[in-house]
Amino acid sequence: MTMPDQTSFPTTVANGLEIVTVPCLADNYAYLVNGPDGVAVIDAPEAAPIIAALEARGWNLGVIMITHHHHDHVGAINALRDKYGCPVMGPKAEADKIAAQGAPLDMELEPGFEGGTGAGRCQVIAVPGHTLGHIAFYYPEGPALFSADSLMVMGCGRLFEGMPAMMWHTMTTLAALPDDTLVFSGHEYTESNARFALSIDPDNAALQKRAREISQARKSDLPTVPARLELEKATNPFLRAGDADLKKSLGLEGVEDAEVFAHIRAAKDRF
Repeated sequence: MTMPDQTSFPTTVANGLEIVTVPCLADNYAYLVNGPDGVAVIDAPEAAPIIAALEARGWNLGVIMITHHHHDHVGAINALRDKYGCPVMGPKAEADKIAAQGAPLDMELEPGFEGGTGAGRCQVIAVPGHTLGHIAFYYPEGPALFSADSLMVMGCGRLFEGMPAMMWHTMTTLAALPDDTLVFSGHEYTESNARFALSIDPDNAALQKRAREISQARKSDLPTVPARLELEKATNPFLRAGDADLKKSLGLEGVEDAEVFAHIRAAKDRF
């Protein structure tokens, strides 16, 4: 897949936040967030495109914020820290795993932590499932959610460490955020996620329309993130495991929501 030139990538303005989506590696995204407290990068997959995006805008990096320990989210920590002299924050529960990759955290974050001012106020949310200590960053004034590999646009992350019930709890936690929340996830997986969604929810008119829009965007090498949470709740099957119509189409009427979610996740793993 050809990723767009990050120096000209679209910028999202969310109530005082300027957010730049930076394509990295084959299909990762990092995010520059410019707010009243300076510039943060959320996740650090690859140094060169992040540095280029900063330099193209004349921005100086103030902090690196990490969601989980996987290498494609932490691999550029040291290069960025060395260049900008900025601190690195990330999940306390995964600090040892991140340090084991040669990139120790300067500040260990726990769910419930809140920092920043005005539009830059950021809350740390526990989103386990993909990994056990995965966290998300939520800016309520945006509102903007940086969910990495927990809630994906049109999908959710694989369960490498957690159990289905754990990830379903994560999905319900995030679904409770305001409908106008912009979801910034960690990969460009949306087109394949949409194909899977259609395979199990073919009569969903909103999903059919969205799948066409996603396909057109990718043909033009345009990103499919961010996405409004309201749209995710209408079309993302991993948020709809409790929906009566979807249960009926799956032949799972009367089944507990968490079990339906487990069925959907297993089906996606085989897709």
